[in-house]
Amino acid sequence: MSARGIWRECRILVLSRWQEHLRSRQQWREKAPPLGGYEVQAEPVLVAGLIEACRSAIAANTDHLCALDCAIGDGDHGINMQRGWEAVSAEAAALTGLPFPDAVERIGMTLVMNVGGAAGPLYGTLLIEIGRELRARDRTEDFPIVLKKAIDAVARRGRSHAGDKTLLDVLYPVQDALQKCSSLNDIAQQAEFSANLTAAMKAMRGRASYLGDRSIGHVDPGASSCALLTTAICRYLGENHPQ
Repeated sequence: MSARGIWRECRILVLSRWQEHLRSRQQWREKAPPLGGYEVQAEPVLVAGLIEACRSAIAANTDHLCALDCAIGDGDHGINMQRGWEAVSAEAAALTGLPFPDAVERIGMTLVMNVGGAAGPLYGTLLIEIGRELRARDRTEDFPIVLKKAIDAVARRGRSHAGDKTLLDVLYPVQDALQKCSSLNDIAQQAEFSANLTAAMKAMRGRASYLGDRSIGHVDPGASSCALLTTAICRYLGENHPQ
């Protein structure tokens, strides 16, 4: 499917999820179950910190991501990701007032609307589905399951699989590390290692797939941005919420 087709489908997904969100928000606020050691209803510092960690990581690596994308794509992945996370940051005050699952879902919607190409719909799908799954659960122990369901949704949205040289080649190993209860540092290292492994892969999806074997030897920009975000999240949690 083309990036335009993915974007169109994800716009429909966002609208339907937003309607669902409005219907369920009041009910969720009334029950607001605890999520592990955190009160889901009241973690503005956590939400704000995660947003800033992600925004800063992308801002510091915008040129690097664009350089990776110049080799096998349109050359604008860094700019697109920066625009998306700046838009999320602009909504931080409103997001910190939401229950954690709602905030995650809203971030996904914002990325869909502000990140160009296929990256917006794919990252958006990931976060929208994480928020949706979290809303139905009340234990942090369930998060590896939540993440697996969300990653599978991304795979369906992009009609791609592990080994296709996409962000899935980082997401699945990260989920596996999380499932094995690896440390935050180990998860971050796994993300970086997995992103670098995409250099040996032949692109099977997106504009890079048009290059065929010529895509081999280049790190996938989506995998790289995914590793950067994963590392930023792990570092923030390790330094500020070591639970």
